[in-house]
Amino acid sequence: MKTLMGVAVGTLIGGLVLGLYRIGAIQLNHPDPARYPVLGIDVSHHQGEIDWPTVASAGVSFSYIKSTEGRDFVDPLFETNWNAAREAGVPRGAYHFFTFCSPGSAQAEHFLRVVPPSEDALTPVADVEFAGNCTGYSDLLEVRRELRSFLETVERAWGRKPILYLTPDSLERVLGPDLADYPVWIRSVFFEPSPRSYRGWLLWQFSGNDRIPGVEGPIDRNALRPGHSLRVLGGPPA
Repeated sequence: MKTLMGVAVGTLIGGLVLGLYRIGAIQLNHPDPARYPVLGIDVSHHQGEIDWPTVASAGVSFSYIKSTEGRDFVDPLFETNWNAAREAGVPRGAYHFFTFCSPGSAQAEHFLRVVPPSEDALTPVADVEFAGNCTGYSDLLEVRRELRSFLETVERAWGRKPILYLTPDSLERVLGPDLADYPVWIRSVFFEPSPRSYRGWLLWQFSGNDRIPGVEGPIDRNALRPGHSLRVLGGPPA
């Protein structure tokens, strides 16, 4: 009986902790503001309508906004968020969710139609992860080749090397030893990455469930590598 009661209590506590984490009441990472003064967000239509002036007042230094996915999807709130962030004075860049089952050149052309080069935008990002991706690919080496095609096409158009948003898994399996000359934005919501890990990462996504004024519901939070300003992303100094 005591064993069953202990299991029940443990399950109840586990469920409570998980629920608090999902709503953002529990944060596992707390970047030191003295070391990480440049903090940002990334958003898509999943955040719904965003009050960008309030976001700006909350001290958000930069934002990345989902623009496109694959070869034909456009985030339904991209244009709204893109223009509103600019009007609110929040430096913003666009990110493209790279799918494993479409040619990289076609995805790049789609992205560039929606987000043509702009001097007042931050460097573009390719979101490369297994979660939410297609499962019809047969060869990750081919995925890597198509990703390179996407990156090189966007780089030629923008005159900047795109940033790669990666999970540790996608960094190891998709990139492998290749594409080492592209900056890394690493997702690590449980631990602070060491400065030398993940190819000397440039951006760190430290939370996927944070809360900030102006956004209803959980939101991704990100930190720029210590010692850098927004100039490294193509923006003004923070």
